[in-house]
Amino acid sequence: MALLPSDLAPSFSLLLIFASFFTSATTAAFGLGGGAMLIALMTTVMNPLIAVPVHGAVQLGSNGGRAMVRFPHIVWPFFIWFCIGSALGVAIGGQIAHLLPENLFRGLIGLFLIYIAWGPKLKAVLTSTPLTALTGTVTATIGMITGVSGPLVIGFLQGLADRRAIIATHAALMTVQNILKLAAFTLLGFQFATYLPLILMMVATGFLGTLVGSKMLDGLSEQIFRKIFKLILTILALWLLAQTILP
Repeated sequence: MALLPSDLAPSFSLLLIFASFFTSATTAAFGLGGGAMLIALMTTVMNPLIAVPVHGAVQLGSNGGRAMVRFPHIVWPFFIWFCIGSALGVAIGGQIAHLLPENLFRGLIGLFLIYIAWGPKLKAVLTSTPLTALTGTVTATIGMITGVSGPLVIGFLQGLADRRAIIATHAALMTVQNILKLAAFTLLGFQFATYLPLILMMVATGFLGTLVGSKMLDGLSEQIFRKIFKLILTILALWLLAQTILP
């Protein structure tokens, strides 16, 4: 317990370590939901100004582990241009994060997810280099402000035919965004060392969750995956909209 952050009750630290397993398993199996659930939990027990960078560090481990497990399925052309755009987005988001209302972005994300779940698929993004780079810029900017960009990113991957390609490419893209986000927070003066033991323990349990969730994904048919994915996307969208509307 001595290694855990002094400004966080030991019971809350253990809760986050435990939750990291289940949220990582959820994302590994269904593509989304885990990161948003984890940041929601973290902001209830931690100062949001601390929760967002710590969450980014934990998600780096979670997404990096998932990218390694699913490495053969990554769609590389989309990955390269998305990363170029993300570098610009992180730089922009780091400068304006404290100036913009977070709830506005959460509401817009919720509306976008409703469209992704029930509207036409955004296949053009997968075949257009400028749109891919712009997608990276926009999602990275929003991720720096709200801590939530994963659902946005995976929304643009719905044109991919195989569920494993969606999961793998999403994990690789988010890994890069997490690396850029951590670099930006470090340059902005956040002291990660204080929370490093907690981060490492959450990464460890998160990787175990990734292995379990990956097994679940392999056991799902493409049809069932798409139905569960749409359900989780809709629930997540309604949750974000509720956060925006309710005091």
